[in-house]
Amino acid sequence: MTFFGFLSSSPSPRFITILGTPRVPASGIPIEVVLTFLEAAYFDERDDPDIDLLSKCTLVCRAWSIHAQKLLFRRIRLRSHAAFVSFTQAVNRSSPRGRLLSDAVIQMRVVLDHNQPGSLKQSSLAVAVAGCPNLYELDIAQYGYVAPGKDVVGSPAQERMRRPAPSFDEPSLELLKSGPPTGQRTINLFFQLLEVWRSLKSLSITGTSPVLSPGVTYPSFPCALEELRMNCQREPAKEFLGWLLHGSAEEKSLRVIDLERQPSPELLDYLVEKHGETLHSLAIPSFVTHEHAHAAMRCRSLRELRTESSWSSPVVCRQMPDSIQHLAFGLDMDTILHPIIDLIKTRDDLQAVTVNIWRDGNRHPQLASLQMACAYRGVDLRLTRDVRRMRLMVRGDPVVPPTYPRVQTLDNMQPAVRCA
Repeated sequence: MTFFGFLSSSPSPRFITILGTPRVPASGIPIEVVLTFLEAAYFDERDDPDIDLLSKCTLVCRAWSIHAQKLLFRRIRLRSHAAFVSFTQAVNRSSPRGRLLSDAVIQMRVVLDHNQPGSLKQSSLAVAVAGCPNLYELDIAQYGYVAPGKDVVGSPAQERMRRPAPSFDEPSLELLKSGPPTGQRTINLFFQLLEVWRSLKSLSITGTSPVLSPGVTYPSFPCALEELRMNCQREPAKEFLGWLLHGSAEEKSLRVIDLERQPSPELLDYLVEKHGETLHSLAIPSFVTHEHAHAAMRCRSLRELRTESSWSSPVVCRQMPDSIQHLAFGLDMDTILHPIIDLIKTRDDLQAVTVNIWRDGNRHPQLASLQMACAYRGVDLRLTRDVRRMRLMVRGDPVVPPTYPRVQTLDNMQPAVRCA
């Protein structure tokens, strides 16, 4: 018989070994192993929680159920009063299971739209927030309100977006003060919510730009932000940003600036002048002008530079500091890759390069050289053709990391929650 004779189709009977079915211990698979598998499978291909998989895991057995439920409740979305009722019944802290699930909630996204039937109420939001002691990230989207019968079907979207949203009442504000303890992202109803939560670390502003009312004296905003992300229809005024980031400038705490719409050279220059010394990550749509490029070059502690445009001033990459760890950009046939390849070859701390391929960028004559440079230097080259996918890949969790690029994991915010 040859050495691999046991693989033949007709082995001699005396060499046949009957393999029994693997036996599972009477106590079942160790729950530590199950939990490792569940956490590894938590995110789906879109980097969202795999709700379908986790829901099925809750039905396997009693031992699996509570661990799968805790993962399901880690991220909560509330868009209606019916969803709020179901949620509050599940996290009722009068029962051990309810306390366990309410403690598991780390991130919450809520939608307040008073024009929709059965919408979530502000008082319900306050109750939901107050009942989750470990809540770290809160994403609030509130839409403008119009009196019943006053809405005009087919009215321009721009007019609808200008409608003011109703203010929070005092009981809701008082209840919210006992809510998220460490850091959140809030959208709209700016000044009311900033007055409630004084421990913000990461802030994202989208939609209508907040405005300081003339003639009104605003108390200093005490928070020292670590991250600021903006996607406003109209560029915020410097006066507002000066008020918002006053504490951040004093504490030199701001590490991440992410501007989803192209800022004016004056705005970017203002932000870099105040915070460029300590900035670790800078993201804007394009560094095409000399003014934008010069602003980035003044940030000498940068660890990450991100843009989605396929064209940026070549001088940006040539002047990147040695601390750079992650570079993200768009690529088409007209992109100048020489400076980027030189950067890859000369920056020892570089960890990853993320590229969104626009149009015919895959036929760029220097793409192969880019790939070879990354492979030779041990740099992770991540390619995508979907700009939305690129954004998911580079933004990660709202926690300032020790290294870049940022990632989205189950453990990212746990240290911050434990320290709260």
